[in-house]
Amino acid sequence: MHLTQLLLQIAAILLLGRVLGRLFRRLGQPTVMAEIVAGIALGPSVLGLSWPGGMDLLFPKDSLPLLGMVAQLGLVFFMFLVGLEFDPKLLQGQARTSIAISNAGIIAPFSLGAALAFPLHATLAPAGVAMLPFSLFMGTAMSVTAFPVLARILTERGLIRTRVGAIALAAAAVDDVSAWCLLALVVGVASAGGFGAAAVTTALAVAYSAFVWFVVRPALARVGPRQGHAISADVVASVFLLVVLSAAVTEWIGIHALFGAFLIGAAMPRGGGLTAVLAEKMEDFVTVALLPLFFAYSGLRTQIGLVSTPTDWGLCVVIVAVATLGKFGGTALVGRLRGLPAREAAVLGVLMNTRGLMELIVLNVGLDLGVLSPRLFAMMVIMALVTTWATAPILARIYPPSRVPSDLPPARAVEPAAAESVLVCVSDPATARSLARLARAWAAPDSGSAWALHLAPTDRPRDYLRDGSSDTAAEPMEALASAARDVGLPIQSLAFPSADPASDIVRVAVLKQAKLILVGVHRTTFGADSLGGVTGRVLEDAESEVGVLLDRGIGELRSVYLAEAPGPHADAARRMVERLVASGVERRSSAAGGVDLVVTPWAPGGPVAGGGSSVLLVRGVR
Repeated sequence: MHLTQLLLQIAAILLLGRVLGRLFRRLGQPTVMAEIVAGIALGPSVLGLSWPGGMDLLFPKDSLPLLGMVAQLGLVFFMFLVGLEFDPKLLQGQARTSIAISNAGIIAPFSLGAALAFPLHATLAPAGVAMLPFSLFMGTAMSVTAFPVLARILTERGLIRTRVGAIALAAAAVDDVSAWCLLALVVGVASAGGFGAAAVTTALAVAYSAFVWFVVRPALARVGPRQGHAISADVVASVFLLVVLSAAVTEWIGIHALFGAFLIGAAMPRGGGLTAVLAEKMEDFVTVALLPLFFAYSGLRTQIGLVSTPTDWGLCVVIVAVATLGKFGGTALVGRLRGLPAREAAVLGVLMNTRGLMELIVLNVGLDLGVLSPRLFAMMVIMALVTTWATAPILARIYPPSRVPSDLPPARAVEPAAAESVLVCVSDPATARSLARLARAWAAPDSGSAWALHLAPTDRPRDYLRDGSSDTAAEPMEALASAARDVGLPIQSLAFPSADPASDIVRVAVLKQAKLILVGVHRTTFGADSLGGVTGRVLEDAESEVGVLLDRGIGELRSVYLAEAPGPHADAARRMVERLVASGVERRSSAAGGVDLVVTPWAPGGPVAGGGSSVLLVRGVR
C-alpha cells in the first residue's frame, strides 16, 4: 500500500506542478516558482484548510517519512548538479567585480540576519536552542542566492550573454559555494552541541574537503578527457557511487549529506565532456521528477496558518525587508563602487535577491536540526516566495526587454558587408542542399557572401558555459558546408545555443548585414495553417527579406514557378524568381508538370501553397 500511495502522491505533485508551470510562465515567473507554490498548495496551508479529508487521503501522516526519503535522495543528486554547474571559467574577465559583489551579497545579509536573530530568539526560536546557532543560521538563511533560478531567469530573458548577466552568474556561483560552506559550518556548530565537538566536526569537514579536492579531483580529471562524450554505464555508475558515498561521509561527519554531493559535483573535471554528458543524463529526471517531491515535502511542512496575528505578519514583513536590504542593498552598493552604471548595479541587486529553491533547502535543514520553529519556518518560506516572485517584475521594470539586444555582444566581429549577403539558417541536414542552391542563386558571383547559422534551442544555462558550439550543430553545418562547396558558394559558419532562436536569428542578420534570411523548415511545421513559432516570428520581425523553404525534395533546381498573389511581398517574390532565372533556372508558366520550386509571396495569416513541389515563401522588406 505504501508504494501505491507514493506513486499517487508523485502523480499529483507532477500534475499540479506542470499545470501551474504553464500559468506561471505566462506571468513571467520561472517554473521553479510554480513547483514551490504547488508544494505549498498540497500541504496544510491550502489543501489542508480547504479539504482536510482530501489531504489525509492523499498524504496520510504515516506516508510522509517515505516521501521525505525520496525527496532527500532527489535533493542529493540535485546538489550534485549544482556542483556541476559551478565552473571557475565563469570568473574569466569579471573575477574581481564578481567576487566583490558575491562577498557583499554574503556579508551584508548575514550580518543583518544574525542581528535580527537577537530580537526574534525569545519568541520564535525553539525551546532549548542557544543564541549562537540560531543567529548563525538566520544569517546563513538570509545570505543564500538561488543560482539555478537566477541562471534560468537570465536565460529566459536573454540576459545571460550580456555583461550584467555574466557578472550576476559568476557572483551567484561564488555566492553558492560560499553559502554552502557557511551552511556546513553552521550545521556542524548546531548539531555538535558544544565548541569542542563543533571544532572536531569542522576539522573533519575541512580534512574531507581537502581529500576530495586534492585526491579525488585529480583522479577524476584523468578520467574525463579519455571518456569524451561517449561514457560507459560503468563510468556513470562509478560517479553515482561517489556521490552517495560522499553524501554519506558528510552526513556522518555532521555537516549534512547535501554538502558531500555538492562537493563531488564541484570536483568533477570540466574538460573532455564528462561533466556535460553527466548533466545531460541526469538533469531532466532529477529536476522534473525528483525535485518537485522536495517542494511538496516542504509544502507539507509549511503551515502558513501559524502566521496568524498582526504581530506575526509584522515580523514577516520585517524579515522580508531585512533580507531584501541585505542582498539588494549590499550588492547594488558594491556594484556602484566597482564602477557599474546605476541601472546595472540595481539589476545585480535584484537578481542576487532571488532565493527560491536554495532558500527552501536551507530552511528544511534548519527545521530538521530543530533550529527553526514551525512558525519561523513558515515566515522564512514566505520571505523566499516574496523575494523570488518579485525578481521578474522588478527586473522587467528597471531592465526592459527592449534594452537586451543593444547590450548583447556581437555574435562575431562584423566584416564588411558583401553587396548581396545571405544568412542561411539550418537545423535539418535534409534541407541543407536546397538551401545552398537558393543561397548561391541569390548571392552575386563576385560580391555575394553567405553565413551559415545553427542555433541550438535551450533554456539550460550550462549550455552557455561550454567551450565552442553545441554538438547538435555538427551534422547540419557539415551538410550545408558540403553543399555550399558543391555549388561554389563561399560560406562562413556560426553556431551557438539560444533561449530565443527567433530573436537571435534577427540579431545576427543585422550584425552580418544580411540582405536575405533563408530558413529551412520541416513539412510538419506547416500543414494547412499559417506559420507560427520561430519561423513566424522571424517573418514578423526581420529587417531584411526572408525566404522560408518548405523542402519536398528539390533535385537540381531546374525549374521555378511564381505563384502570383496580391500583397506587400509580391515584388520580393518576383525578385527572387528573377535571381533564380538569372542563375540558369528555367521559369515555368504553370506549376503543373513537376516544377521543382514554387515561389510565393508570404501572406500573414494565410495558408501555405499546396502541391507536391517544394515551396519558397518570400517576405519583402517592410
